[in-house]
Amino acid sequence: MEKRNTRQKAAIRDAFVDADRPLSPDEVLQGAQRHYPALGIATVYRNIQSLVDEGWLQTVEIPGDSTRYEVAGKKHHHHFQCNECRKLYELDGCIPTFKPKLPRGFRATGHEFFLYGVCADCRH
Repeated sequence: MEKRNTRQKAAIRDAFVDADRPLSPDEVLQGAQRHYPALGIATVYRNIQSLVDEGWLQTVEIPGDSTRYEVAGKKHHHHFQCNECRKLYELDGCIPTFKPKLPRGFRATGHEFFLYGVCADCRH
């Protein structure tokens, strides 16, 4: 049984590496089934949680949408979500010139920035 679980988890890792973008559990299932066709959604959820607990994955919270997951340890970046297909993509870099005027005595310790629009696949 342990060997089977290892193959399932490997298929899930491969789905993230192949996609190279944040994925929903359903997207993970579709990608991982290319490597392990018998994989089910309950196993995907269990293994995603295990990979988050191990520090291999991290959550990506999207305002007003379901959580996605991405490979952990990447440099600081932001995300773009397609309004049509709902896929999430990573954007390199940040906006260093954006300096909001904080209330007196406040100190910012981080930020979130999302872009929304239409991806190249959906534009055609």
